[in-house]
Amino acid sequence: MKLYYAPKACSLADHIALQEVGATFDLVRVDLATKRTASGVDFIDINPKGCVPVLEFDDGELLTENVAILDWIAAEHPQLGVPGERGRTRLIEALTFISTELHHSFRHLLEARSHEEADEAKAAIRKRFHYVSETFKGEYLFDNHPSVADFYLFVMLLWAERFAVNVPTRLTTFKERIKVRPAVKIAFAVEGI
Repeated sequence: MKLYYAPKACSLADHIALQEVGATFDLVRVDLATKRTASGVDFIDINPKGCVPVLEFDDGELLTENVAILDWIAAEHPQLGVPGERGRTRLIEALTFISTELHHSFRHLLEARSHEEADEAKAAIRKRFHYVSETFKGEYLFDNHPSVADFYLFVMLLWAERFAVNVPTRLTTFKERIKVRPAVKIAFAVEGI
């Protein structure tokens, strides 16, 4: 299995999750600016969407989109899922919110053409982070064990830090709790973060 990633991109969540469960996989670094892998392969030939993450299975089948890959990881490794009758549905609900409401909101910040637009984008992001902070069921989103959604949220919090978006104290504490996990330390070291 191969994970195509770019340092500091949302693919970091998948990398952390795979490290967390001790999965055996290879990493292929992608330069998103040039759309080339570290070995010089045209990434568009691998994923015409041009974005990471991409998970390539041993049989050559590809899985794209962060939510889909994280859902697959949780299905294969239930310790990173959410138990209960509606656990998987709640997990997909959280992953989708992080993807569409948080992750996508950073694009507005990156594309802001003025300080006013940037301030508006940051305010919208802060509002979404505040909502998430109120949904915690324990030390992590769903209880006292991390799920794949926690790793995706962690990456969004790293982005918030990078772009000086203030977040609620609960989320800062959560980010620091995740940051010291061995899987995160390994992923950071490998990706040069």
